[in-house]
Amino acid sequence: MQLTVATTMDAFTAGEWESLAGTRRGAEGYNPFISHAFLKALEESGCATRRTGWLGQHLRLESADGRLLGAVPCYLKSHSQGEYVFDHGWADALERAGGQYYPKLQVSVPFTPVTGPRLLVCRGADLDTVRPALAEGLKTLAERLGVSSLHVTFAPEDEIDILDDAGFLPRTDQQFHFFNEGYGSYEDFLTSLASRKRKTLKKERRAALEAGVKIEWLTGRDLTESVWDDFFTFYMDTGSRKWGRPYLNRQFFSLIGERMADDILLVMAKRAGRYIAGAINFIGADALYGRNWGAIEQHPFLHFEVCYHQAIEFAIAKGLKRVEAGAQGEHKLARGYMPVTTHSAHFIAHPGLRRAVADYLARERREVEAIGDYLAEHSPYRKA
Repeated sequence: MQLTVATTMDAFTAGEWESLAGTRRGAEGYNPFISHAFLKALEESGCATRRTGWLGQHLRLESADGRLLGAVPCYLKSHSQGEYVFDHGWADALERAGGQYYPKLQVSVPFTPVTGPRLLVCRGADLDTVRPALAEGLKTLAERLGVSSLHVTFAPEDEIDILDDAGFLPRTDQQFHFFNEGYGSYEDFLTSLASRKRKTLKKERRAALEAGVKIEWLTGRDLTESVWDDFFTFYMDTGSRKWGRPYLNRQFFSLIGERMADDILLVMAKRAGRYIAGAINFIGADALYGRNWGAIEQHPFLHFEVCYHQAIEFAIAKGLKRVEAGAQGEHKLARGYMPVTTHSAHFIAHPGLRRAVADYLARERREVEAIGDYLAEHSPYRKA
């Protein structure tokens, strides 16, 4: 097997990339964030490039005859922004000790806290051979570049086991997901909740719309440039207030609207004949992934309606198994989203920093587990 590094997604044809499990629309396990279209749009729009601190270092594993066996979306980073797994304290510690934390390697989908495959393997290839080879290839790349660390974030648990065997340090965190237990309608979901929780959500949903707000689901051909203009206004307004500088630009939304329209759901709120708020979701093989939200008018509970309640309604209507509503947010629990453990793995080159991080992560994993258990006990669902 031969391992090479590509600085852009152009090193892979769309057909080659779609031979990797989980990357092709309509195939089992499809995850839109690891599709060729999504990753290429991030680069082509300028959102994930050397200039923004995301220089592609994508691994490409080939057989002796040049056939693609596996790949890893990987970036050389000069900062820790847009990752949602925070290592700023590690960077500060190493630099106070006289070391240099940046640049580092990041295996992830930029700006996207969604779990999905990271060690990508072609359909029909041997998982037990290719995935360990990719893990070792990442370590070789880190050594060749002389970086302080290598981070694989929002990976599935079975990949974490492989990375653990390769010497990576496992880390856990928490998100909140809705699970569709075969509900026939949103009302069926409500009946599964405790009476007090059910009444609260009904009242909340009425309040969100009482100012004359109407909700629309837009996907496919509905996603016109005019609609993207409106949504981008919402995104920029909220992003500028929350983060200071939003990560995604207007061109990115045009590109995914052109190439991935059937994988996208915009939940848009309209009042007095104009859109006033919206949330973008991506549609996978069996999940709806909530991402960015924004608004130019503030109404009580409108954020919860557009981002959480409507996502549950859509997932039930389309027979999707779950809704992943993004990073953090214990307020999601009361709205039917349950705590779920997320996973990452970290390879630290500096021996002293590695020991300190390993000790910290052991304590952090125990804390994440304890908090998850506590939150699960306070589920809004009726007790069996």
